[in-house]
Amino acid sequence: MNEFRPGRFQVLPSIIKNLLIINVLFFLAQNTIAKQMDIPMENLFALHTWKSPLFQPWQLISHLFMHNDIMHIFGNMFGLWMFGSVLENLWGAKRFLTFYIICGLGAAFLHLVFLNIEISHLTNDYLDIVALHTSGKSGASEAMLAFVNHHHIMLNVDGLAYLRVHPDDHQAGGQLLDVISEYYKMKINTPTIGASGAVFGVLAAFVYLFPNTYLYFYFFFPVKAKWAGLAYFGYELFFAVKNAAGDNVARWAHVGGAIVGLIIVMTWNKTNKQNFY
Repeated sequence: MNEFRPGRFQVLPSIIKNLLIINVLFFLAQNTIAKQMDIPMENLFALHTWKSPLFQPWQLISHLFMHNDIMHIFGNMFGLWMFGSVLENLWGAKRFLTFYIICGLGAAFLHLVFLNIEISHLTNDYLDIVALHTSGKSGASEAMLAFVNHHHIMLNVDGLAYLRVHPDDHQAGGQLLDVISEYYKMKINTPTIGASGAVFGVLAAFVYLFPNTYLYFYFFFPVKAKWAGLAYFGYELFFAVKNAAGDNVARWAHVGGAIVGLIIVMTWNKTNKQNFY
């Protein structure tokens, strides 16, 4: 079977229901209790790079239950319910939960790999600038200005112009280094949140098992799941490779979740064909 047709179908199976509840509770806590009591939930539960002092092992799971805003959580939870309910009805609660967690972990791992490559380059450039400025050698100001341009750091234009004209002004260079240091700390401590990676794994499994099921975009435009899935994956992969400045979406987590989900469902389908379609 390559098209899903519901039979004895639970609209809200147990794991999906509990995942929705947990995500909503986390979201409410983020936006009520945490703000009122000044509890740094993102520092504690969001996913941070291994190089960050805020990184903790449990963040590999806990970040899946945190979201930025209403649209972020609605999009993820709607996708989880829409595609995940089908899979949980097909596989059962235990297998679906195992699948979901592994997809989330796989997405987090791939995201961290590419994030740490990016952070390593940033760290090397930053340490070179600090060493140049501390030693008092010539070229420190030029290196800092190049760093600012490369990373698109928004600064006072007059201050930059002054340093270009007076590159040997150590005090002005120190002030710019302070700004760069704040940017560096912000980058290595930037949190990643959301269930998107795991949901992409769910979507990939659904597309693999039911490629000819029609998805109705905006409720009017029917597109087969296989074409919608391929287009969406291609879109995410393109922007992950492009790595455009200012893109704050964890594209590699999406790609990683989809790849892990596809590998799992293909493996299960090969070794346990009587339970898969």
